[in-house]
Amino acid sequence: MTEYQWRRADGFQHWQQSLLRLGLEYEINPKVSVMGGYAWIKSFPYGTQPILHEFNEHRIFEQLNLKDKVGRFEVQHRYRVEQRFLDQYVQNASGDVVSGDPVFRNRIRYRAMVMVPLSRKEMANNTLFLNVNDELFLGFGKGIAKNPIDQNRFIAALGWRFNSQANVQVGYLNQFVIKSNAIDMERNHSLWISMVYNLDFTKMFDKQ
Repeated sequence: MTEYQWRRADGFQHWQQSLLRLGLEYEINPKVSVMGGYAWIKSFPYGTQPILHEFNEHRIFEQLNLKDKVGRFEVQHRYRVEQRFLDQYVQNASGDVVSGDPVFRNRIRYRAMVMVPLSRKEMANNTLFLNVNDELFLGFGKGIAKNPIDQNRFIAALGWRFNSQANVQVGYLNQFVIKSNAIDMERNHSLWISMVYNLDFTKMFDKQ
């Protein structure tokens, strides 16, 4: 799986995040799959409470994905655990923003998602579809201070499925963020663009 997300805020005026994710998925059966992978994220100052400085994050993740079909609806439940290595910037005594020591954080995420084909009765090649999902982020372990709840994301997007391996989606992201002090919060309204391409290695092995 390869995925890139181009996140913009304030009507395309400002960067929010750039995210590249690579993963290797194993399908246990048509309804259950597991995945492990790596992501590189660059976060930028945005919103009413911007971060001090843009920073990079390197992330390792493991996930379990459960999916089923209810009529025309494709329903998925995704459980993901992340090990996050984040650059950090701090303000020194002179008020200058300087690079600090990198930090390590653990996080678990749960996402419920429903996809509905619009241009066809079933999700097939060359199908326009609707994707609605909500995801909760919870921090755990060392370094999680007063508040384990990190954020919640609601996404509603239109997508085009080229085939079972590739799709592109464009939609609305409502991101509710709770800062680590458990006092400051913000809600961001953003354009969400996602491009996904999955390489199917099973076909390569079948030829051998």
